[in-house]
Amino acid sequence: MSAIVRKLKKGDMVQVLSGVERGKQAKVTHIYPESRRVTLEGLFVSHKHRKPRKSGEKGEIVTVARSVSVSKLQVVCPRCKKPARIGFVTEAGKKKRVCKKCNAPFV
Repeated sequence: MSAIVRKLKKGDMVQVLSGVERGKQAKVTHIYPESRRVTLEGLFVSHKHRKPRKSGEKGEIVTVARSVSVSKLQVVCPRCKKPARIGFVTEAGKKKRVCKKCNAPFV
């Protein structure tokens, strides 16, 4: 598991750094630490053609969210609203995530 995967959490707002969706922001919906990939809400969506399984059932086109590598993402700070790196600060025996640009804690 990479260091950036440990810093990401479900619900974090991230910005895409490269690829087709470059510059767009989205929330993290699922994290796959073994493969260093995450799924984003509303981005990297593709269509899957599903065959009918039962008689009388119709085939359909389903939208599926695809995962993206964490190397193409950067976390967006909730206070300054800019892409920033994440640091850690220990307060009262608890480890908290903070923005490296403005030192604001991540909620």
